[in-house]
Amino acid sequence: MELTPEKNAKVFKAFCDEKRLAILELLRSGEKCACVLLEDLDIGQSGLSYHMKVLCESGIVESRQEGKWTHYKISAQGSEEALLLLKAITTPNASASNSGCRCQ
Repeated sequence: MELTPEKNAKVFKAFCDEKRLAILELLRSGEKCACVLLEDLDIGQSGLSYHMKVLCESGIVESRQEGKWTHYKISAQGSEEALLLLKAITTPNASASNSGCRCQ
């Protein structure tokens, strides 16, 4: 997994909105059609499309087309990468123990 500020921001952006968290909660029980998400979340098509774009670009959610509808599910690989990212950026780096203070 490559840690870049751009990729990191996409992952964390996916988690920083109440609607996207509600979508993820719905997807925890398995794949859902966009029509189900629209109904359960009481949001418009354009709002759902925006939130799904953010979630899919982060890699946490994946989609597939079936006729005119899109079906979404949580990506096992994307979820694992998000966990590893959080761990990586919050684990102290012992080799960089210099405090950076140059006040002397």
